[in-house]
Amino acid sequence: MKLIRFGAEGQEKPGVQLANGTKIDVSAFGTDYNEEFFGNGGIEKLSAWLEENQDSCPEIGDSVRLGAPLTRPSKIVCVGLNYAQHAAESGMDVPKEPVLFFKATSALVGPNDNIVIPKGSTKTDWEVELSIVIGKKASYVEEADAFDHIAGYVLHNDVSERAFQLERSGQWVKGKSCDTFAPVGPFIATKDEIKDPNNLNLWLKLNGNIMQNSSTSDFIFNVQEVVSHISQFMTLLPGDIISTGTPFGVGFGLRPELYLKPGDVVELGIEGLGTSQQNVVAYSK
Repeated sequence: MKLIRFGAEGQEKPGVQLANGTKIDVSAFGTDYNEEFFGNGGIEKLSAWLEENQDSCPEIGDSVRLGAPLTRPSKIVCVGLNYAQHAAESGMDVPKEPVLFFKATSALVGPNDNIVIPKGSTKTDWEVELSIVIGKKASYVEEADAFDHIAGYVLHNDVSERAFQLERSGQWVKGKSCDTFAPVGPFIATKDEIKDPNNLNLWLKLNGNIMQNSSTSDFIFNVQEVVSHISQFMTLLPGDIISTGTPFGVGFGLRPELYLKPGDVVELGIEGLGTSQQNVVAYSK
């Protein structure tokens, strides 16, 4: 099943994208895609509900805005330097265990919403990433049990401001959490839709030019390792997002470096998880 949310910003409703691409409104099901939904068998209940009610669900037009395909989660946990070639282009050693940082949940936007270059930014960068959506509370989870705690997967552009991230005091979170820095979607694919999350093509284009083109088979730490590792340090709640890192090809790694500017268009996609497109605009009050 492919879970979507649609409508004006702040007024999104839950929907489903069917196998033929048709999008339907399932708000009559009675709950949004939130912690309660993911943690209380919502996917299975919605699937059963659709068997009886799908034909009565209104269709959603292609012109209707898509929002982030889940409500604001308790946290977005990100894994840094999780592809060897990306670590190399960043001039950093391959990590011995997953590098973790947080991204503010207020950065979440829809898959085709604008990226706003923040005030004072000089180095706003792109990062296509596979993200995991947690479906069951996870604490001290063994790798062998990790998939039991996953609801599905979603496309994420982990937009990053490198000067804020690397040249200012403190942690990476400063360069990761600006408004609009987490375009997510178009949909969450439930885990039954993705045969092997550790072997998916992912790519990103800037103004039509391929910048990133790789596979999650190049992970340093795969999906089950990441879920298990993070759960040793914090409890993951249903609906939480884990972003698993980006492959080589970011602007920071190019020589000369290349960063986003107003008027740029970013397109990205992951096998089985659809595509998204963001226009880049300047900050304004």
